[in-house]
Amino acid sequence: MNGDMNGDATSRQTSDAAPMKRFVRLLIGIAIAVPVMALLLLAGAWGRELWLSGRPVPSGAAETSPALVARGAYLAGIANCAGCHSPRGGAPLAGGLPLGTPFGTLFSSNLTPDPETGLGRWSSDDFWRAMHHGRSRDGRLLYPAFPYTSYTAMTREDADAIFAWLKQQPAVTQTAPPHQLGWPYRWQSALAVWRLMYFTPGDAPSHDEPGVDRRATQGAAGQATLERGRYLVQAVGHCAECHAPRNRLGALRDAAGLRGGWVGVQGWIAPSLADPHAAGVQDWSEAEVRSWLRTGWSTQGAALGPMADVVAESLQHLTDADAQAMAVYLRGLPREGSPAAEFKPATSGQLDLGRQVYAKHCADCHGDQGQGRRIAGEPAYPPLAGNRTVTLDAPQNVLQMLADGGYAPTTPGHPRPYGMPPLRQVLTEAEMAAVATLIRQSWGNQASAVTEQEVLRLK
Repeated sequence: MNGDMNGDATSRQTSDAAPMKRFVRLLIGIAIAVPVMALLLLAGAWGRELWLSGRPVPSGAAETSPALVARGAYLAGIANCAGCHSPRGGAPLAGGLPLGTPFGTLFSSNLTPDPETGLGRWSSDDFWRAMHHGRSRDGRLLYPAFPYTSYTAMTREDADAIFAWLKQQPAVTQTAPPHQLGWPYRWQSALAVWRLMYFTPGDAPSHDEPGVDRRATQGAAGQATLERGRYLVQAVGHCAECHAPRNRLGALRDAAGLRGGWVGVQGWIAPSLADPHAAGVQDWSEAEVRSWLRTGWSTQGAALGPMADVVAESLQHLTDADAQAMAVYLRGLPREGSPAAEFKPATSGQLDLGRQVYAKHCADCHGDQGQGRRIAGEPAYPPLAGNRTVTLDAPQNVLQMLADGGYAPTTPGHPRPYGMPPLRQVLTEAEMAAVATLIRQSWGNQASAVTEQEVLRLK
């Protein structure tokens, strides 16, 4: 009997040990496979970078001419180079402007022709590689906060023109602070892997993007206008960098669709340009779009927040022909509405509080019925009734304006914009949520109520 019992125990021990051995072998296999796969991924990423660095460079401009410099000045303006490379209160194009991202803070580089800290020792080929391949003169990979993911579609001629203009600017000796990035984003190897997965250098995108409406652009002249508009929107203006969604690793998803995205860590939303109920202009006339691009103002609302800076520093400088080309392209974008969000009605108490706040702080400028206000016959304060910014599914842009205020851009077409005062220190979270809810659910507007938690997220 004892022999049988001992045999049963030994059998049970053997049967219990078998799964444990398999589990240990699995762990050992994983421990070996993960480093091997990581090494293979790194080898592939750096092998691709080596291949990119050896690709032939298109021939550039033979010499710098006044016409080339003038062209570069125009392109640098509408590409808004100064917007990121000119520190607030500092020397133009000297770099050092902090650019917040979900992965840390990056600092823009010095674009002046200083030989030690700027582009003084760069050649036009070096500049082309930075714009086209995202690679610095010293071989360092550039972070895509510099939008080479869009600039890669820029022509060599336009890159040479911008470089020729930059070389004519006053040299400023100023070293940008080191980037402040967390692990593993500070590693060049991590950036090489990111580029392997998400960055494909190329020339201008196909002119036959599916779905673009060409009914109003028949003929060679119309096609050329459409192509020019595509090039300005997708390459020079790099609109997708804000107006396209990104994945968790910061890569653009469907840049050509322009279906809306977040503007860095600033808390603003760049609305979808494919949705006429968001920021799409498919139902506007070409004249209305041209005017909005260069003034930041229309009967449907004003450019505010980051977009006000884009209009003031970039788009207002568009020529008539380029404004027309962008209007044609943007009006032809395929319509794609966002999924309908669940409507959340306000409580009567929240609306009553909102009416009190609106009467005290808002009605004098925006009108008792949200109709806006004109001063001396000129538009001064935009209407809130029917305003697409007010009725976006997400209320962040409205809350940003309530909290921090702001101005529409100052342009020749709208030289004296009236501002919105900041109310962050004046209103409680409940009051701010209530007045935002009121304007989103009054005068025909139909958008969900805003909660105090959404206001608190601004902080």
